[in-house]
Amino acid sequence: MNNELLSFSIILGVLILLSAFFSATETAFSTFNRIRMKNLLAYGNKRAKLVLELSEDFDRLLSTILIGNNIVNIASASIATALFVIYYGDLGITISTVVMTLLVLIFGEITPKSLAKEAPESFALFAAPLLKFFTLALIPLTFFFQIWKKLLNKIIKVKDDRSFTEEELIIMVEEATQDGDMEKHEGDLIRNAIEFNDLDVSDVLTPRTELTVISLHNTIQEIHEKFAESGYSRLPVFDGSIDNIIGVLHLKDFFSRRSDTITDYLKPVVHTSDNSKISKLLPLLQEQKCHLAIVYDEYGGIMGIVTLEDIIEEIVGEIWDEHDDIVNDFEEIETDVYIVNGSASVEKLFKLLDLDHESKSITVNGWIIKEIGRWPLIGDTITLDHIEAQVIEVEGRKVKKIKIVRNHIS
Repeated sequence: MNNELLSFSIILGVLILLSAFFSATETAFSTFNRIRMKNLLAYGNKRAKLVLELSEDFDRLLSTILIGNNIVNIASASIATALFVIYYGDLGITISTVVMTLLVLIFGEITPKSLAKEAPESFALFAAPLLKFFTLALIPLTFFFQIWKKLLNKIIKVKDDRSFTEEELIIMVEEATQDGDMEKHEGDLIRNAIEFNDLDVSDVLTPRTELTVISLHNTIQEIHEKFAESGYSRLPVFDGSIDNIIGVLHLKDFFSRRSDTITDYLKPVVHTSDNSKISKLLPLLQEQKCHLAIVYDEYGGIMGIVTLEDIIEEIVGEIWDEHDDIVNDFEEIETDVYIVNGSASVEKLFKLLDLDHESKSITVNGWIIKEIGRWPLIGDTITLDHIEAQVIEVEGRKVKKIKIVRNHIS
């Protein structure tokens, strides 16, 4: 009887180990990082290749794991019941149920799944050869369940919606950044790239009030002064009215000219509307080899210009060269207190302050004027949700700077 007890105990131990194996394998193959696995494959890891091959047919893999897990759990419960009945009679059924439930839960489910979740790639690599064996050994059963699944799919129409939305991708990036798997600047880059398609030209343009332009009738000296004062390498040229931009004059062409006829040196510009997407404008500028586009409103008037640099900055962040005066549109002078330029993007301001609010204005200046309902004065204050904005500097009819205080909601 002792030999029989020992044999039963060994068999039960093996079955519980197999239960643990199947449970851990299910977790590992459901959560492992495919990019990391592909990197391992690129470095010549043969098991990584096997892991990726097994995961390609995940339905079959999952069927193998579930069938194997159920077989070993049912077998272990049956053997344990028979063993306890021999020693304890009818009471053995109850004892077996309690003991096996605890053993399977602790050692066959919870513990292995918790361990596999901590290192899914490592366990998937470890388990792959044995799992390959089980997928071959259980082919008749998995084939039956695949047929059963196809039959169910014909009877019950289920919409396959496993794609990710932009919001879900951004949440994934934020979690990866918080967990330390991704650097902050990498997260910002990916987030900007995801949001790139949603941006209109009006979100990134330089408004017409801040443009430096050249009249076709300006003298050579006047043009020279405008290049010198602005520091720009390209300036739009208009004929008669600023709403009639006829081209762009490049600094290099201006100083290497052989005549004073400016029209001979003008480069063409791209014309676009304020509601165009920058994702559509970028390839257009590249195709036509232009560095800026003129943005018009619905009435045919110029709203401003958008440069290649403006578009690229929406992905990589601000680009400064050695001649630029660095301007910070949003400066946090103390906790939850900001100084904001009137020319700053109102959309970026709302994003910075976590405001669930929309405005048809492009700049902070336009937003303030619309909220106040008149030309702004120093000291004018508006309150929106949990923020208070006060005008602290004006120039003519424009808001130059505002001070924002954010009050956290308790």
